[in-house]
Amino acid sequence: MLTPSLNKVLHKFANDIVLIQALKKGDSDAYTFLVNSFHQKLCIYAYNLTNNYDLTEDIVQNVFISFWKNKHRLKDDFVIKSYLYRSVYNEFINQYRKQKPISPLEQEHIEGLNAIVENEDGESLEILIKLVKQEIENLPPKCKQTFILSKQEGLSNIEIAEYMNISLKSVEAHITQAFKLIRKKVGEKAHCILFLLFGTPKNVLTF
Repeated sequence: MLTPSLNKVLHKFANDIVLIQALKKGDSDAYTFLVNSFHQKLCIYAYNLTNNYDLTEDIVQNVFISFWKNKHRLKDDFVIKSYLYRSVYNEFINQYRKQKPISPLEQEHIEGLNAIVENEDGESLEILIKLVKQEIENLPPKCKQTFILSKQEGLSNIEIAEYMNISLKSVEAHITQAFKLIRKKVGEKAHCILFLLFGTPKNVLTF
């Protein structure tokens, strides 16, 4: 049950225009409301991107700090939710670029992810990530095991063949099948989401 004071705050910042105007004036209540409303959601989203709790906290914290520092630049027609989700994604990409040099293939996938974020809202990317994860879980048992050993554990096809006691051709067939089944459900965006989840694989297969 909401307390009277919380009800008052919710009513006070009932829409984005009022909230943005209050933020631009430096209203600390507005900032507290913003953080309370979006912190958990953004952390879940960021963790889907990073799979790292510490990095998730850093990204979300940086987004809120940057938001507050640049509050005077906010426009009244901003959709705050979309703006925050996009900011989390941009911060994630910035952190990714800092970790290591970007290969041409990684750059291609990043551009694909950028297109998804630009054309859709952040939640759409989150939905796609969850969909790909679910489709991996739905793969046939041996196909799933092979795919996870390859993409998540980073084993080479030869190492997988030895570990599973199957032929190299069987390993390749399982991985190819996994890609095809995932793409069938997710579409061409599957390339970008798999890159987001697992990075650039040692053995790149087109599908």
